[in-house]
Amino acid sequence: MKAAVILNPNSGNKKLVHSIDKICDRLNTVFESVALYKTGAPGDGAKFVQQLADNIDVIVGAGGDGTIYELINAIAPMEKRPIFAILPGGTCNDFSRAIGMNQNPLLAVEQIIAKQKASVDVGKHNDQYFLNFWGIGLVAEISENIQEKGKEKLGKISYYMSVGRTFNQVQPFKVKMKSEEATYEGEAVMILIGNGPFLGGTRTVLGNCSFQDGLLDVYLIKQMALEPLVKWLQTAPEEEQTDPNSQLLHFKTTNVHVEVTPEKTVDCDGETETTTPSVISILPNHIDMFVGTI
Repeated sequence: MKAAVILNPNSGNKKLVHSIDKICDRLNTVFESVALYKTGAPGDGAKFVQQLADNIDVIVGAGGDGTIYELINAIAPMEKRPIFAILPGGTCNDFSRAIGMNQNPLLAVEQIIAKQKASVDVGKHNDQYFLNFWGIGLVAEISENIQEKGKEKLGKISYYMSVGRTFNQVQPFKVKMKSEEATYEGEAVMILIGNGPFLGGTRTVLGNCSFQDGLLDVYLIKQMALEPLVKWLQTAPEEEQTDPNSQLLHFKTTNVHVEVTPEKTVDCDGETETTTPSVISILPNHIDMFVGTI
């Protein structure tokens, strides 16, 4: 098998840069060849994928959630998709945590070498793809309010600080949401659709989500109040709350259509590149990945 490592040298605290030679040496012990590619600007990772995919068996994404988002959007539309692996190097590394990767890259490479493979679901919204979540409202505004300097120095704490700055500023918006399982028309302060169980480096919010069940978990919170948030955190995996009178709407689906007024920025795996309206769906078992313990 031939492997390519696509490295974002600016991810996180640059710990990957300092250990990348050792990582490639370890990969060379099990793969026929290992090539290293370093990104210099947004879009470089996707270009590397397009250039390499026909001649490479494994693509290793080395970076944070933004890097992984870019690479998965290049891999997912392909008919022949290489095996994907993640070397975590960012602030939260949410999907790498979901698939059981050690957060120390030098230990994560040992998991890749073990070649334990699993098929994972991939989310799709309009013509974009995601591994972890799609969100509008509170979750997107938290991402926009994160201060980059604080993110570099404080890591995950910067996300929680942004929650504090954002919580009382969120304004409700009008929603039309429709799927086979549930419909809703009214106001909301957040819609969060999960495929992976981690958000901001913890399982507190999306811990019930599975990336191998062929379903999306849809959460809609109507009012910014403590009660619906507590109910959300207490929701068991098998429970669905579709009562239109509840402040929390939760259900599982394969496809959901969302329209909002005014138009909202979409946060997808921490990246805010698109806006509503959106059709969000799941592609079951769409990509094979090397994983840790899941």
